[in-house]
Amino acid sequence: MMRIIPFLMVFFWISACRTQQPVHNAKFPTAAPISVGAAFTAGYIPLIQNSKVAIVANHTAMVEGQHLVDTLMSLNINVVKVFAPEHGFRGDLPPGEKFESYTDQKTGIPVVSLYGKHAMPTAEDLSDVETVIFDIQDVGARFYTYLTTLYYVMQSCAKYKKELIVLDRPNPNGHYVDGPVLSLELSSMVGALPIPIVHGCTLGEMAKMIKGENWGETKNLELGVVICANWTHASTYNLPVPPSPNLSSDCAIALYPSLCWFEGTTVSVGRGTEHPFTCYGFPNKKDYDFLAVPIDIAGKVTNPPHESESCGFVDLKSVCDSIHQINLSFLLDAYAELGDAMFNSPDFFDKLAGTKELRKQLKLRLSANEIRESWKRGLQDYLSLREKYLLYP
Repeated sequence: MMRIIPFLMVFFWISACRTQQPVHNAKFPTAAPISVGAAFTAGYIPLIQNSKVAIVANHTAMVEGQHLVDTLMSLNINVVKVFAPEHGFRGDLPPGEKFESYTDQKTGIPVVSLYGKHAMPTAEDLSDVETVIFDIQDVGARFYTYLTTLYYVMQSCAKYKKELIVLDRPNPNGHYVDGPVLSLELSSMVGALPIPIVHGCTLGEMAKMIKGENWGETKNLELGVVICANWTHASTYNLPVPPSPNLSSDCAIALYPSLCWFEGTTVSVGRGTEHPFTCYGFPNKKDYDFLAVPIDIAGKVTNPPHESESCGFVDLKSVCDSIHQINLSFLLDAYAELGDAMFNSPDFFDKLAGTKELRKQLKLRLSANEIRESWKRGLQDYLSLREKYLLYP
């Protein structure tokens, strides 16, 4: 028999926040300090005091300087295991590196990998669990794999009748929505939902959307979301902890949606240099701002593109504070120099873009405006859908 979550306890912050329409193209400072969902322990601790709890988390699950797992254990919550996404529980693994399940040395808690072939919790994984808590800092881009992990966890919790509580965190790219909507034939770990690249939702809002639209047969999932305080979609939010090894600055996080599809090309986004995701370049680039040689960096990258080769890079730090849409000029510039030879992994590029059309549009030498026009209908439909699930003004 499942325990029914008293939603008023989890959601009592929501009604006070929904007084305005969301803003999609501007960011403003927030007067009062922003509090993440995990900080509102009075809202969710009573729900899990007598429950066997699994935590889906990584190094970003901090509550006032202390990790959520440590907080819950100090409150005598029975944490039976941790599920870890890409980059691992401690956030110290390079992108794409698979890892096996293990026991965390600090806490003695089993850590189950949710990256690689074992991306979704199994019946055995959840056999000793009653409630799952999800607390991971996202950056608001479809191809950032933490969202896909949430989606897979929701499917498992729905299938095996486990409660799920999402402790929400702000989206640093939550002030706009942009990019092509994913074609489901291209579903993968870097994009599993029919949403644009920049989806403009927190993971709490996205969880509501997934359940509300019954994506992955999740409509019967018992879902609670503990929302943030004093954050809106127009707020500026500086992440206190880098969400992954190569998104080490607010500038990199802002530029990430405009650069990540280069991961399916020969173009470097600065991995293996001191400037990851704040630049792009390649050997023999004609116009560049600086030269750098990508190298292996422990915990950040192994075998970076153009390792040990001198590359000319375009420095993008001057534009990262004014981004309100995906910047296609970087992609168009690189393609103008490299042509089709740029696509060393065309299938992966398509998965990152979420569409096979973008490569065709580049080959046809379409302008940025012409490419953006092809996204318009999908974005309009998505914005109407998104409106139903917003938790913040």
